[in-house]
Amino acid sequence: MITEKLQKAINDQITAEMWSSNLYLSMSFFLAKEGYDGLANWMKKQSQEELEHAYEMAGYVIRRGGEAKVNMIDVVPQGWGSVQEVFKHVYEHECNVSAMIDKLVDIASAEKDKATQDFLWGFVREQVEEEATALDIYEKMKKADNASLILLDEKLGQRK
Repeated sequence: MITEKLQKAINDQITAEMWSSNLYLSMSFFLAKEGYDGLANWMKKQSQEELEHAYEMAGYVIRRGGEAKVNMIDVVPQGWGSVQEVFKHVYEHECNVSAMIDKLVDIASAEKDKATQDFLWGFVREQVEEEATALDIYEKMKKADNASLILLDEKLGQRK
C-alpha cells in the first residue's frame, strides 16, 4: 500500500509530466511553423514520451492500491524567439524535471517505501539521458549556422 504523502507527490508528478507533454507539443507546433519539420517531429515524440511517463506513474499508484489523479494543468508557453531558444528551454526544463524526480525519490526514502524507490530509479536513469540529450542538441544549435541547422533538422526528424 502506498502512503498518502507519496501518492500525492506522485500525482503531482503525473500532472507535471502532462504539463511537460503539453510544453513539448507547443514547441513542436512552433518548430513546424518555423519550417523545421524534423525538429517538430522530434519534439512531438518527446511530448509523447512525457505522456507515457504520466501513464506509467498512474499505473504504479493504482497497482499499489492508491488513486491516480490528474490535477489542473497550467497553460504552457506558446512561442519562442528562435529555434536555439526552444532547445535552451528544453534543457532547462529537463534539469527541473530531474530535480522533481530526485525529490520523489527522497520522499519514497523518507516513507521507507523501497518498492517505490526502485520504481523511481528507472525515471532517474531516464532523466539523466534526457538531460544529456537536451544539452547535446542545445550545444550543437548554439554552434550551428543555417545550413547546419537544416542538417540537424533532418537528423532529428529521423527519430521514431
